[in-house]
Amino acid sequence: MRAIIMAGGKGTRLRPYTTLIPKPLVPIGGNEAVIEIIIRQLVRDGFNEVTICLNHQANLIQSYLGNGERWNIRVNYSLETMPLGTIGPLALLSGLPDDFLVMNGDVLCDIDYGEFLRAHKGTKRKVSVATHSRDFRIDFGVVDTDEAGLIIGFREKPAYFYQVSMGIYCVNRTVVEGLPRNTPYGFDNLMLDGIRLGKDMAVMKHSGFWVDIGRPDEYDYCNENYQELKQKLRI
Repeated sequence: MRAIIMAGGKGTRLRPYTTLIPKPLVPIGGNEAVIEIIIRQLVRDGFNEVTICLNHQANLIQSYLGNGERWNIRVNYSLETMPLGTIGPLALLSGLPDDFLVMNGDVLCDIDYGEFLRAHKGTKRKVSVATHSRDFRIDFGVVDTDEAGLIIGFREKPAYFYQVSMGIYCVNRTVVEGLPRNTPYGFDNLMLDGIRLGKDMAVMKHSGFWVDIGRPDEYDYCNENYQELKQKLRI
């Protein structure tokens, strides 16, 4: 089983932590780099090859991970010559299996990656997106008006619930064959184009633990709760 980790971003949301090192190498609990935790989870869940898509500070990530022999997995690299977004780097890859896992290099969760890929294969869909339920609360009274400014509704501190992408997907190789070359292409483009073209895409909801360490508050949470985090991530 093969996984692709997108690790080419500049980590601007996480500054100043990422001033000198790329985001996938920021330490958790002063002990392990984020991308190392991800690779250990992939090994645990049955993956035997990982391709890291790189751009910003690529040499640091390559030096840290090497060829993956420390974790008994093959690690190889794909280098961008220009920023290609969160999906565009897939167009640079060759020898992909029929279905494979794609994920961002800044997420930590307790999902079973192997089971996710097997479930995706069973559906024969083109894209499966792991999602998590998030609620957004507005700490004000919200006033609804018509075009004339007349009040037609009022909600006190309403809450909205959404299924948000976790930055973890399973993709069929035919999707990659249709990607544009040498141009930025993001996950948002993939979703909107897929909907427009009637591609067979679906979500797989995950109700367990998930954080995006690219957000400073969630990165701080992971560091402050490292011992508890290790149990949740089964590492």
